[in-house]
Amino acid sequence: MAWMVGAIASFATMAVAGRTVSEELDTFEIMTYRSFVGIAIVVIVGLATRQLRQISTHKLHLHFARNVFHFAGQNLWFFAIASAPLAQVVSIEFTSPIWVILLAALFLGERFTALKLATAGMGFLGVLVVARPDFANLDPGLTAAAGAAIGFALTAVFTKVLTRQASVLCILFYITTMQAVFGLICGFLDGEMAWPSSAAMPFVVLIGIAGLSAHFCLTRALSLAPASIVMPMDFLRLPLLAFVGMAFYGESLDIWVVLGAALILTGNFINLRANAR
Repeated sequence: MAWMVGAIASFATMAVAGRTVSEELDTFEIMTYRSFVGIAIVVIVGLATRQLRQISTHKLHLHFARNVFHFAGQNLWFFAIASAPLAQVVSIEFTSPIWVILLAALFLGERFTALKLATAGMGFLGVLVVARPDFANLDPGLTAAAGAAIGFALTAVFTKVLTRQASVLCILFYITTMQAVFGLICGFLDGEMAWPSSAAMPFVVLIGIAGLSAHFCLTRALSLAPASIVMPMDFLRLPLLAFVGMAFYGESLDIWVVLGAALILTGNFINLRANAR
């Protein structure tokens, strides 16, 4: 729970910084610069703690698959937060723990119980209450958020597998280096890479720090508890970012957001209480 609180705070910080620079940089550029900041941090920490030897090429194919899914999901997420209200984006993104519960039962051998299904259902119902999507005329930002949710769910499953065989530093090293390469390739294929202005640079650095911190906290949480317990806790990010959207971007916080958040938090609380017992 403590590690997931750190992950939630880091993801929220990254959302605010990402929206701030989205008018100047596209998603590929944001991902590339974020990754280079992360590489610098990982190398410095590895040298300071003498843990660089933990980085190995063992299970490199799993690192590659994990980062392909995360790179796709993260790009869709940055696009979504720049083009749709934060509360709605995060609500749609929060179908990710539902996918995790299903995928963890299929690929990780975790028990799929009626309680997990019920709490996932409460979370999904809360998402529908908040977003109230018009399926006949889907918003591009919300559609991107739905794609991001699937990408993040697959990322969580691969991360859980990797925590059994690789250190946190090794996982973070491949997160940053592989996604830097992906970002450079996509950025140059998409057109010329723009260099961040002096005004945007602090936010780019903040995205890099918050992104690495989020992955460190999430990886630690997944190494200590089943994915189907860890990931539903991320629902707490919904009320936090709904408040941020209201306070900093003038986005309305209506009764539907409050009711949906209450459903999500109730299901999350029931799940955690049951697993604590």
